Amino acid sequence: MYLGLKHLHLTMIVLSFALFLLRGIWMLTDSSWLQRRWVRIAPHMIDAILLASAIGLMLVLEQYPFVNNWLTAKMFGLIVYIMLGGIALKYGSTKPIRTTALIAALATFGYIASVALTHNPLGFLQG
Repeated sequence: MYLGLKHLHLTMIVLSFALFLLRGIWMLTDSSWLQRRWVRIAPHMIDAILLASAIGLMLVLEQYPFVNNWLTAKMFGLIVYIMLGGIALKYGSTKPIRTTALIAALATFGYIASVALTHNPLGFLQG
């Protein structure tokens, strides 16, 4: 059970990040691909599976946000990542704002990944 959930979770992380990065590149180049139906639907499907696998792992491992500091940090990092991603791909009013949000979202993703790998709330910020 654990290994299946872990592999599913990791696969969805890679797919989610790759598609976000691709959509960011398309945003920067004003590509019409951003308007394709599958491009608007696939991220929601991938992220739903990602969230479900995260909840499954949390329950199997009995590690919870607000109990385990590193999971709390990941959760808040995820909220920031989602907000920045929304600004980068949809809500930013100008290209410089969207570009800045994209770069910040990518850095936030790096932070979240480093917290997951180190199980330390500081992640790569720990020095």
